[in-house]
Amino acid sequence: MDFHSRMNLFLGSILFLTATLPFSKEVYSQSQQRPNIIHILADDVAFDDLSCFGSKDINTPNLDSLAGQGVKFTSFYAPHGTCTPSRAALLTGRYAPRINDGKGLFVLFPHSKEGLEDEKEVTITELLKEQGYITGLYGKWHLGHLPQYLPCVHGFDEFLGIPYPNDHGPERIGNTGFRSNGISDPKIPLIQQAQVIKRCNNNDLAELPALFTREACKFMYRAVQDNKPFYLQYANIETHTPWFVPKGFEGVSKAGAYGDAVEYLDRSVGIIMNALKRLKIEDNTIIVFSSDNGPLIHKDEELENCYGRFGATDPDREHVLREGKYQERYDGGIRVSCIMKWPGVIPEGIECDEIVGAFDLFTTFANIAGADIPTDRIIDGKNILPLMKGEDGAVSPHKAIYGFKAKGGLMSVRYKNWKLVLPGKHWTGTFERAQLYDLTQDIGEKNNVAEKHSKVVKEILKMAEEAEKAVEENKSIE
Repeated sequence: MDFHSRMNLFLGSILFLTATLPFSKEVYSQSQQRPNIIHILADDVAFDDLSCFGSKDINTPNLDSLAGQGVKFTSFYAPHGTCTPSRAALLTGRYAPRINDGKGLFVLFPHSKEGLEDEKEVTITELLKEQGYITGLYGKWHLGHLPQYLPCVHGFDEFLGIPYPNDHGPERIGNTGFRSNGISDPKIPLIQQAQVIKRCNNNDLAELPALFTREACKFMYRAVQDNKPFYLQYANIETHTPWFVPKGFEGVSKAGAYGDAVEYLDRSVGIIMNALKRLKIEDNTIIVFSSDNGPLIHKDEELENCYGRFGATDPDREHVLREGKYQERYDGGIRVSCIMKWPGVIPEGIECDEIVGAFDLFTTFANIAGADIPTDRIIDGKNILPLMKGEDGAVSPHKAIYGFKAKGGLMSVRYKNWKLVLPGKHWTGTFERAQLYDLTQDIGEKNNVAEKHSKVVKEILKMAEEAEKAVEENKSIE
């Protein structure tokens, strides 16, 4: 049986997975002191593309249910507006320009020689393994495709996925088959541990989300059988262009192929949640949902030429936040939806609008698991458990959240209700003066109030200067 046929069988069985997993008395009697941790890391999903965050044309009942059972963070910031720097910061608890001893990482491509360097960074998975956790990643990695950079070098016991985005294949650029200097992009590799087990065509890519969901559930089952706490990063691929979903799930959303992809991700979330119930570990499992950055919102003819409607962005589709991925100036690139559930610890149906960052998960997960935070490097992430628990008087542990570029340089500052956009040259616009927005009155950053609040601008500009200097000098940001 060929790979594509096996993928179809996976899809046909996945919806029945949680009813057919084998169980034993040992599974039912499992008791763990440390909680399991699942991070569902969505790819390029907008702040308001979940129905529980206001979407009118995409239905996400499983994520809505998750939000109803936990907390919605409404001022949650991804560390960067693109994938590689954001995921590096998330795993290490550090602002993107600090990565690899201050070198940083741009978005990586199939011909890239760089990656997250194990000898220079400590990941949350490495800390959790020291506490007895089994760790697994299913889906997209994008922190280096060479063997020395793959997940199992960074504390993941198991990896099944793709090393970079599903649109880094031979269709690019403009269906020519090469990016620059005649260098051809190979078919997307499906990697298990460090071994390429398949080179995927577009039909294969469409079926991978079903495979990743199934294998993530089997990973949880194995961990429970071994009576071990686990950390699972489920990093979906279908919400990144091209928006391929398994056959039979196309055309279900009012928001086109992208909407289909978000709704399929929601189905996967439901499968994972049902698996937790079947395994009877739901009460001892933390689930976090967030996105690595904001959505693709501008029309891209090159993507459409490669993938047709599966790469066609609707520029008329409205979002509450300004702009999208590829930039750290406006909130559309870095402010993302976030949901957390932990029965008995996180109250049901609450919201938190305190400013937090995805790198806070590093420190928070480490503290929950009893791991020591590294002291030989700057860790920007803070413990946000009091906010998760909805404790009275709990406030953000950050004075501000900073929108750094991947290799240094500051684009924006979120401070209290204010958002300062720094001046300079950028594809989103070139201007000489800082812009200031009051997000409580203007979440879409439409009305620049810098002239009315010159003292606020001056105050935040000083903070920005100090933060840039701190990163350049490898010091903590006050």
